[in-house]
Amino acid sequence: MANAKMKIKKGDLVQVISGRSQKNGGDRGKQGKVIAVYPETQRVLVEGINRVTKHVKAGATARGTRTGGLVHTEAAIHVSNVAIVDPESKKPTRIKTRVESVERNGRTKASRVRVAVKSDKDL
Repeated sequence: MANAKMKIKKGDLVQVISGRSQKNGGDRGKQGKVIAVYPETQRVLVEGINRVTKHVKAGATARGTRTGGLVHTEAAIHVSNVAIVDPESKKPTRIKTRVESVERNGRTKASRVRVAVKSDKDL
């Protein structure tokens, strides 16, 4: 399934729908903006979700300042574990596409629009 079509795009507001609950130290129920999408591995990078601690080796930059130590950063999460947030109810929803015909310069062209299933609002 490496060529599966991703319904989630960069910049979408998503909510984590699976995993450990927040009271047990997890991220389920949290909402965040998608930073990056990796369709080849079916993963997304979400702002503030799945934060991990990386140990970075100390080194010097061009100006001579020391870098390194513990760095907190986001790790990718599988696309099946997040859902798009409905713009109206602010709750997770599925996505459907609606085909609309747009007329430009006397020619009609079909365009696809992403729509939230729960509220039928455009995304």
